[in-house]
Amino acid sequence: MNDVIHRIGVISDTHGLLRPEAVQALQGVAQILHAGDVGKPEILTALAGIAPVTAVRGNVDNGAWARDLPLTAVVQVGPVGIFMLHDLNELDIQPLAAGIQVVVSGHTHQPLIEQRRGVLYVNPGSAGPRRFRMPVTLALLEISAAEPRARLVPLEG
Repeated sequence: MNDVIHRIGVISDTHGLLRPEAVQALQGVAQILHAGDVGKPEILTALAGIAPVTAVRGNVDNGAWARDLPLTAVVQVGPVGIFMLHDLNELDIQPLAAGIQVVVSGHTHQPLIEQRRGVLYVNPGSAGPRRFRMPVTLALLEISAAEPRARLVPLEG
């Protein structure tokens, strides 16, 4: 992957738990995107020790520290616009019309990487406490000269 310009860590739904496996998986990324349900501010502090962090507020993020988190964010990485929000059901823009090539969300705890109508949708799943039988994952987003790509990284077994 010689054409990779930026490697971005994408994490969500930590719910106050930053697993050592997540910290390991994020080593070497240029930036970290947290798609909400952070759980406590110490998570963002720890992630910022790895790389610069952009985070949005999730439905469980409460208190003074969480009020500082925006509900949505736009991140520009090279030629690629990334729109972030916690719950994809609340997406109220047309990504391509807004210059967005990647939409990052969380909330469902179900990992998903899907290309739809020229837009890459990335839900890294939940990196925090296990919920039901859902996998514990995060994602790595690679921005290249060709097109953005993402892959899931399992954090257990």
